[in-house]
Order: sequence, then structure tokens, then C-alpha cells
Amino acid sequence: MLNEIHIIGRLGTDPEMKFTPNGVPVTKFRVASSRKYTVNEEQHEDTEWFTVVTWKKTAETCNQFLVKGQLVFVQGRVKLNTWEKQDGGSASNMEVTASNVIFLTKPKGAQLAPADEDAPPNATSISPDDLPF
Repeated sequence: MLNEIHIIGRLGTDPEMKFTPNGVPVTKFRVASSRKYTVNEEQHEDTEWFTVVTWKKTAETCNQFLVKGQLVFVQGRVKLNTWEKQDGGSASNMEVTASNVIFLTKPKGAQLAPADEDAPPNATSISPDDLPF
């Protein structure tokens, strides 16, 4: 079976890092991915929002270098979370546990080194090899 998603989008929030009871860093942020299309010569745009969860070293790096508005590529597995709201209605969100995050833009003034010599000069790739699952 395969559960993998690739997203290119902009951060809609600054990352927020917390720690598990065992001290493992976990960083979450929201990414908006949009597509534009035309129907009967009228422009439309759909935007999907994803909550991205990163762990360990990736969590620390994302928390340190990512900011709202930055363009990123996220690769991971997706999970649909649903819950009942206080008003009785239902809500849902798509949560992505990232296995790879590539910074496609960098914040102003940041000096990020490429992950390897073949990487574009403005991209930093981080991919943890020790996720907790």
C-alpha cells in the first residue's frame, strides 16, 4: 500500500515547536497550496490547507528557519482528522507527517547552505531518517 503526498505551497503560519513528554521536538505549521483555472473565461482559484507535522531534527530546523509566507516542498504521508465542534457541527483537516521538507525560498537575511552540492543555491533539504514510527 502507498500513502504519500507531495505539496508545494506557502506557509500560512509561523512554525510552532513543542516537545513530547520524552523531550522529542515536534513542529507544526500550515501550508496553503493553490491551483488556478478558468471556466467560461472566468478565473478561479482553489486553495487547500494542510497541517504539516515534523519530528526531531527536521522539527528543529523547520522551527528555526521557516516563516509565514515561505514557499516549501513537503513530502510525507497524509491523514484526515475529523472531529465534532462545540456547536455540534463537524470539522476536518488534512495532516501531513513530513518525511522531507525542502525550502524553496529563504527568509530575508538568512544564510542557508544547500543540503548537497547538486541542490539549487536557494534550497535546503532536510529529511529525517529516524521518525518515531
